[in-house]
Amino acid sequence: MREAAFVKQNKEKWIAFEKAIHKKVILTPDQLADYYIHLTNDLAYAQTYYPESKTLLYLNALASQAHQKIYINKKEDKNRILSFWKYEFPLFFKKYHRTLLYTFLIFTAACSIGIISALNDSSFLRLILGDAYVNETLNNIEKGDPTGIYKSGSMVGSFLGITINNIRVAFLAYAFGVITSIGTGYILFSNGVMLGAFMTFFYNQGLLFEASKSVWLHGTIEISVIVIAGCAGIVMGNSILFPKTFSRRVSFMKGAKDGLKIVVSTIPFFITAGFIEGFITRYSNMPTWLAFIIIFASLFLIVYYYIIYPILLSKKYEKELHRT
Repeated sequence: MREAAFVKQNKEKWIAFEKAIHKKVILTPDQLADYYIHLTNDLAYAQTYYPESKTLLYLNALASQAHQKIYINKKEDKNRILSFWKYEFPLFFKKYHRTLLYTFLIFTAACSIGIISALNDSSFLRLILGDAYVNETLNNIEKGDPTGIYKSGSMVGSFLGITINNIRVAFLAYAFGVITSIGTGYILFSNGVMLGAFMTFFYNQGLLFEASKSVWLHGTIEISVIVIAGCAGIVMGNSILFPKTFSRRVSFMKGAKDGLKIVVSTIPFFITAGFIEGFITRYSNMPTWLAFIIIFASLFLIVYYYIIYPILLSKKYEKELHRT
């Protein structure tokens, strides 16, 4: 590639990075790291193909400044945790919205398979949900309390047990990404089929609305963040399958780090879902309007934080970048 073409191809990226390290525009640590990786790659390319050129001098100077800013003069922000949740993670997660969509589609397809299978084969429900659960729920239905299973145990015990189990499932979905996206896809598929069969079980009993009113109190957040945790696993799995311009090892390390960041973001939401299931879902006789306020508020929280807010924040930063 001619030097002029190389400069033209990468100029905007270098200028954006230069603005960032001179504080003319704010970028997240991950964005800075990505820019720095690309810069060092460009520097290595220039050293090979354009020795003693002005481009090489410029990239050397920029890389030196970047190293000073990122590594030597780095100070830990006192509000690091708040900054992570408010700015860093949403901006970072924006680039994985497409992966989240694919994850959602996999889970939805699995739910559909669970529904269709349960509608056409009565034994499928017991195969997926287990005889003990089905029998206990049928007994509760006879007693006039179809979701009575959520009232067993103490509130605190249920909250802790449910939360720990949900976080375990989330990290399992992430960890299975180490055997590529197929591993995480399996976890998503099995959970999706189970959800489809579960809801069909109540449909077959003529209690879909009654069950939904209780189950989705906690299930809205719980199921949503399981899908998001699946997204984390697929991010790691895809880094193995599609390393792009990186070596497979570097790509995997980057994918594992990004995936871990995504799955960690779900922990507060799992705690919230566990709290709702342990302390609120057991009150199945609550007014319908109150139940649906909680359900839709939960849905809005997830959609806003993981989808809408990252888009709005990204647009804001893009405007700042072009204004400076």
